[in-house]
Amino acid sequence: MRRRSWMWILWPSFLVGAATSATVFAFIDPLDIEFLGHISASRQQVYAGGFFLFWLMSALSSALTLHMAPRGIILDEFGDPVND
Repeated sequence: MRRRSWMWILWPSFLVGAATSATVFAFIDPLDIEFLGHISASRQQVYAGGFFLFWLMSALSSALTLHMAPRGIILDEFGDPVND
């Protein structure tokens, strides 16, 4: 996969992960969440874990979208072909 593709995948998914975690944790208190019935975590651990989970899910979605996108010649801003 080209380096530019990683930029197209990771940056938008980072923004979506941040917005999603902010939205979810505005409604859910992390101290009320228990994992597997008996494992409890601190607020920071749940915030970080939730953010990385949302970032991963949106990165997978972006990667799948990019994978399914039609292929064509990539042009730069001047109309010249780009060779990565």
